[in-house]
Amino acid sequence: MSSLRLLARARFLVPSPSLNYVPRSSRLSVLTAVAHSHISRLRPLSSLSLSSKPPPRSCKLPLRPAFASAPAPLIVSSRRYCSHASFRHRLANMTDRDILPDTFKPAHYDLVIKDLDFKNWSYKGSVRIDGELVKPTKDIVLNTLELKLLNSNIVVTQGKSEQSWESTTFAEDTKTQRSTITFPEELPVSTNVSLTIDFTGELNHDMAGFYRSQYKPAAPAAPSVPRDDEFHYMLSTQFEACDARRAFPCFDEPNLKATFDLALEIPEDQVALSNMPQKETKPVDGGKKVVSFERSPVMSTYLLAWAVGDFEYVEAFTDREYNGKKLPVRVYTTRGLKEQGRWALEHAPKIIDYFSEQFEIDYPLPKSDILAVHEFTHGAMENWGLVTYRMTAILFDEKLSEARFRNRIAYVVAHELAHQWFGNLVTMDWWDELWLNEGFATWAGWLATDHLHPDWEVWPQFINEGMDQAFSLDSVRSSHPIQVEVRDALDVNQIFDKISYLKGCSMIRMLASNLGNKTFLKGIAIYLKKNAYGNAKTEVLWDSLSEASGVDVNSMMKPWIEKIGFPVLSITEGKQQISVKQSRFLSTGDVKPEDDQTTWWVPLAVKGKVGSEGIEPLTLTTKEATFDGISEEFYQLNSNATGFYRVNYPESRLKLLGTQLDHLTTEDKIFITGSAADLAFSGYATTGALLSFIQGLKGETHYRVLSQALDSIGTLKSIFGDDEQIKNGLAKLTLELIDKALKQVGWESAKDEDFNTGLLRKRLLLTAVVNSHEEVTAAAFERWSAYQSNPSASPIPADLRAPIYRAAILKDPSATVKALKHEWFTTPAIDGKEICLQALGHTGDEDIIKTTLLPFLFNTSPPAAATDVIPPGDMHIFAGVLSTNRTGRPLLWAFLRDNWDQFNAKLGGNPILVDRMVNVSLPRFTDTETLADIERFFGPGGVSTKGFDRTLEQVKDKIRGRAAYKARDTEGVRAWLVGNGYA
Repeated sequence: MSSLRLLARARFLVPSPSLNYVPRSSRLSVLTAVAHSHISRLRPLSSLSLSSKPPPRSCKLPLRPAFASAPAPLIVSSRRYCSHASFRHRLANMTDRDILPDTFKPAHYDLVIKDLDFKNWSYKGSVRIDGELVKPTKDIVLNTLELKLLNSNIVVTQGKSEQSWESTTFAEDTKTQRSTITFPEELPVSTNVSLTIDFTGELNHDMAGFYRSQYKPAAPAAPSVPRDDEFHYMLSTQFEACDARRAFPCFDEPNLKATFDLALEIPEDQVALSNMPQKETKPVDGGKKVVSFERSPVMSTYLLAWAVGDFEYVEAFTDREYNGKKLPVRVYTTRGLKEQGRWALEHAPKIIDYFSEQFEIDYPLPKSDILAVHEFTHGAMENWGLVTYRMTAILFDEKLSEARFRNRIAYVVAHELAHQWFGNLVTMDWWDELWLNEGFATWAGWLATDHLHPDWEVWPQFINEGMDQAFSLDSVRSSHPIQVEVRDALDVNQIFDKISYLKGCSMIRMLASNLGNKTFLKGIAIYLKKNAYGNAKTEVLWDSLSEASGVDVNSMMKPWIEKIGFPVLSITEGKQQISVKQSRFLSTGDVKPEDDQTTWWVPLAVKGKVGSEGIEPLTLTTKEATFDGISEEFYQLNSNATGFYRVNYPESRLKLLGTQLDHLTTEDKIFITGSAADLAFSGYATTGALLSFIQGLKGETHYRVLSQALDSIGTLKSIFGDDEQIKNGLAKLTLELIDKALKQVGWESAKDEDFNTGLLRKRLLLTAVVNSHEEVTAAAFERWSAYQSNPSASPIPADLRAPIYRAAILKDPSATVKALKHEWFTTPAIDGKEICLQALGHTGDEDIIKTTLLPFLFNTSPPAAATDVIPPGDMHIFAGVLSTNRTGRPLLWAFLRDNWDQFNAKLGGNPILVDRMVNVSLPRFTDTETLADIERFFGPGGVSTKGFDRTLEQVKDKIRGRAAYKARDTEGVRAWLVGNGYA
């Protein structure tokens, strides 16, 4: 899944007739026959299932997928995922994990979904699971959630003997999300078993499992599309991490891989999609049809996907051929939106070709579909062959969308397509190694984006937006190692975070930089080939990289992956030498001996060694070491910011670096600014040193460098800004910092300007408005007034909406809030709702926040219109901005606290959404009184924190750090501002 600040949680080839999976019975003929016997009157579900007789086991599992184009050695042998010994081995060293019993090993699922009921939002289904019984048992335990099991049958074949048992005895444990099927007598061990279950399920509205999304149609829809007032509905799935069990009974663990056959009974005028291409479509009675799909590759349950709706598509093809054919790539949307998929479609085929070349394995499936989903928890989900996306992560309107979404879409598409190899083809063995999926996909996503758009300078973007967030989370005591113990899979959603994604990416980037990209990618190819269609652990990746490089990668990377935190390197200068000492960095600065037990392998990447004009690949492998031959005039550590650590230079050296900007790359400037900000926050260095370095950047015009400096000043304003003298002084410094660049870019864009200049213009104009630049604010409000008077004659350019909306909020909050709420209701722009919510969150009027905006967030008063409600998946956008607002922050917390049950109900109990709201709403407080209130509310006897307890501890640590910084350095900040003429 994709999740970054750009966002915030990613093979198909022609079948070969010579190799086949488990033979399948003629399910479609059965379905059609039943349909013509009045299917709508609901015959027993077993009549829609496969035959209870298991398939012959002479070819029970493939040695390789039928449609794989890679040579046979690339495909994991049957031993990896079908032998008894292999299955039992998965339990080795896992005794502390809460996993399913090692009784039944699934190999293949045959799933039928039928009787979609759009009135009661329910459906019926039947699944046959072929596999092995590896020990005698009366009980089969598998995962279910919010399903009703109706009946079950199991057929066990031993040689020529076949026995069958039926059961309607089901015991459901909702806490563990498991059901136990008890049969009348003990079942014998067998490698040839078929378990069939009939069930019913719910088409929920919780963005998990098999669920419905509501939307306002952009064009007339097919007659059968479900609708409610002005809303229409589409159906889709979201199974990662543990929600396949919401849609059908299954063995829902990542290392219990299997193949899948799927058939969907749907209205005849709607479209069905799944991982694989459609195999056949047959009409049935009642205006319906049954769509069956080709058999999937061996994969984890969380990667299965399907969707039903009023879909249309745009299509393109790869340049490369796969199995003798160019690969079809489609972007699907609900009717009326397909043209907004063109930007994504321009990228996806190129990215597939690029990754196929870089990873030395062709994309393994016969198609690649993209689906825009109207209500979506994450940024995107990498379902194999059917990737699903949040609307703003995939659709772009050339006339109405903001330019920054080009960058977002290109990256997210690349991230999800990287998953088709790293995560789907080779899957982490268990959730504690989630970073193998997400860290690599994040790195590869940036790699591909940089390949397609070198002018975007995405690696400086990653340092500014990605690494900085990883540093922030990993600097608190309650962070976690990249490879974190996950005993219960139901807790895994909390580690879909900046550590798994962004620190994980930083580790890959650091290692690739030190091994060399060519060598690194060679090791990746070895890893993928050896483990294709199987599961792997982190050490297997290190072994492959060691094989490619001849370097002991495991010893280098083990502390980075298995230990919490990162080091700060403290520098002591001597005559042409430096002493470097590493210790764990904590944002609170109070490192205890027990916190500082790790010694990291640290690539120093020194620039400024005497006699060398390049970067010296020195390393620190002990707690402290001295390096000779270092220039006294200029030196720098962590050149190009490839290492994941902070550098604490002597204050005089940092000040000198601020005068030597010509020696620094863009990456260097971003890194040094961020490092100085973190060191000031923690008390390792002074805020004055940070401000002096930023002061030296006042002639800077690079978007990413200025963004990092403005982010750092923004943090200072957030912490110290309730002091008017400090707030005004920081505003004066800010306007001085941006003055040169602001005059260069102005309000109007040039026809041939580069992408980053457009982003810079928006950032500078918005910064000018926020910091009370009179001329810019007046011009922005004038444009707003003209737009309000005559929208068609004076439209607001998409990239200027944020500064203009912000000026209007400041100048006329009451009228602007009303206008922006109307804009939110009516905007046709895909990204327009997000931009309106962000602007509304900056309202500083307490009465408006209380009476208008918070009720708008939670819909606590009768709505003026049916659309007067922020969808659960977007609530964090508004809340996150409101929490940056000094007036709104305490009001938001009070509202959450006093309406917790209602808030929780609105989010449908979805732990991902609750976790996200807590994470964006609370960490910016700077006082211990609010911290105490939060601890009381969520403490013993308070509300349950299951599903966000880890995040809550991180939030509390962040508040402690901010409160300590404010208490320690308020007067120091004031003194620097006064001493330098800003206050």
